[in-house]
Amino acid sequence: MNFETIPLIPLHYVYNTPNDKLIWDVGHQGYAHKLLTGRYDDFPTIRKFKGLSGFLKRSESDYDVIGAGHASTSISSALGVAEGRHQNKDDFRVAAIIGDGSMTGGLAFEGINNAGHLGRQLLVILNDNEMSISPNVGAISTYFTRLISNPLYNRIRNEFWDLTGKLPLAKSTTRSLIKKVEESLKRLIVPGILFDELGFRYFGPIDGHDLDEVLHTLENIKDIQKPVLLHVLTKKGKGMVSMNVESREYHDDAVKYHAVKPNGKRPYKIEKDVPKSNAPIFQDVFGKLS
Repeated sequence: MNFETIPLIPLHYVYNTPNDKLIWDVGHQGYAHKLLTGRYDDFPTIRKFKGLSGFLKRSESDYDVIGAGHASTSISSALGVAEGRHQNKDDFRVAAIIGDGSMTGGLAFEGINNAGHLGRQLLVILNDNEMSISPNVGAISTYFTRLISNPLYNRIRNEFWDLTGKLPLAKSTTRSLIKKVEESLKRLIVPGILFDELGFRYFGPIDGHDLDEVLHTLENIKDIQKPVLLHVLTKKGKGMVSMNVESREYHDDAVKYHAVKPNGKRPYKIEKDVPKSNAPIFQDVFGKLS
């Protein structure tokens, strides 16, 4: 289970799925998504013969938009869905959820570049668990994110921009000055100027474990009619047994912590334990065959 994606389940609250399309990068990011979309009872069968797929699978659920397991594919896939929506004149929202590791892939950068160029409505959520909580998640950064994601601010911003276009003199100078002031503030307070330069509206970073903040921000930005990137900071394995281990240590020991072990302390009652499987481990079988 990819526990740092659980704070992103408000997406199903804010977005009207499956009409709105959520595209998760790599299979394990979608496990909480599977639990919420009609597969709770079958979840013990995941990655087993004739059980649930370990990846998102279109034939398994209408909520699974793209059947891909490889990293870095979500942004390009979401852009394809958004472009298809534009060509067919359909009306729905598209969001891609990608981790910080997948964001380093070339395909992710290609998707960002193309999405910024086409300018279609598209939300990219960067699920960043590289650090537990960044120093940027402070009062100033939080206030600034709330300000620039507020619909009233965006309406005034757009109307003021249109008004400057009607100036008889110094139109380009005025607009250039306004843009420089806004970009300077963003450079000072938030780290997303790169995405702004690539054609995205950047929001964040926000604390991904503050569900009220996540909900508030998603509600504010869901209808912005251009590419948007929301930077969400989460802590890998939050709530699990080894939480005294810093998240960087998880990354440094990828083999040991790729999948965290079950928490031995159960604060809840299990009505029915799933019987332990005696099936051989894939690595053992593969080793014998090779």
